[in-house]
Amino acid sequence: MPYSAVVLGIAGLIPFVAMPLAYQLNLLSLTQSAVYFVQYSAVLLSFFGGIHWWDAISNQRYDKQMVIAMLPTIIGWLCLVFSHDVKVFGVLSLSYVAVLIYDKFILSLPKEQIVSYISLRMGLTSVVVICHAWMIYLLV
Repeated sequence: MPYSAVVLGIAGLIPFVAMPLAYQLNLLSLTQSAVYFVQYSAVLLSFFGGIHWWDAISNQRYDKQMVIAMLPTIIGWLCLVFSHDVKVFGVLSLSYVAVLIYDKFILSLPKEQIVSYISLRMGLTSVVVICHAWMIYLLV
């Protein structure tokens, strides 16, 4: 995995860690922290659908992969609509895990690239899931 991808992936974790931490340090209210967290999580989840959209077009697989590529965006949008419900954090968290599993088995990348990509994503997704659980803990 290119160094820049690793650095950008790690940098992408900053809002996930910063929002619950900002609440605990009294920099944001719990409501602000939760809303900003859901907004960022929904946007980032949508990004992963783009990977499958590109993969489907690049490999001329205009089947269900293009439809499934839209699911992270739709799920993210619905989480924004229902962002007042603590269950949204669970839905987002499970969506990240589901996309990771789907990536592992569907993406058409050379074996070395997919192993590297999935290894990076497993680490990043683990932190993302932990941060979602942290927000749930703060909210209940």
